[in-house]
Amino acid sequence: MNEDLIKKLLIAIGENPEREGLKNTPKRVVKSWETIFGGYKQDPNKVLETKFNVDCNEMVISKNIEFYSTCEHHMLPFFGKCHIGYIPKAEVVGLSKLSRLLEVYARRLQIQERLTNQIADGLMDGVNPLGVGVILEAKHFCMVCRGVEKKDSTMVTSAIRGIFQNPTIKSEFQTLIK
Repeated sequence: MNEDLIKKLLIAIGENPEREGLKNTPKRVVKSWETIFGGYKQDPNKVLETKFNVDCNEMVISKNIEFYSTCEHHMLPFFGKCHIGYIPKAEVVGLSKLSRLLEVYARRLQIQERLTNQIADGLMDGVNPLGVGVILEAKHFCMVCRGVEKKDSTMVTSAIRGIFQNPTIKSEFQTLIK
């Protein structure tokens, strides 16, 4: 990322990048974008490399995982909670790995629908469980501060894979994340 690009952006919106309050803004923006878009430098397969052999065939859930992402259409934030569940075959991953997998994909330009599917597919590919369920609930600034300006709207997306497509298991997952 280049600080000169941020200076040009400031000029394009009618600001003076040499103004006292903006002199260091390009440097700060570059530094913040390294975090906000840090998912591009991470490999989701690496996140799930460490697995543990466990005799467990019951549902494993991590719920209410907060996340922050950026809408690829307007480059505005969206944020909310993610619930990830899976039923292992023979291996489990550490609990933090589910949050890390979410972060890899959330820290990229995104749409919520793709993000939800990437998490589910990443867990299916990386752990090979019997099934996966992922639900994201998010507020989108593109809906809140521009366009239709609906501040209380929440978007919910889900991705269900494998055995989670069974209505009983899907219902158990939905009940447990409430």
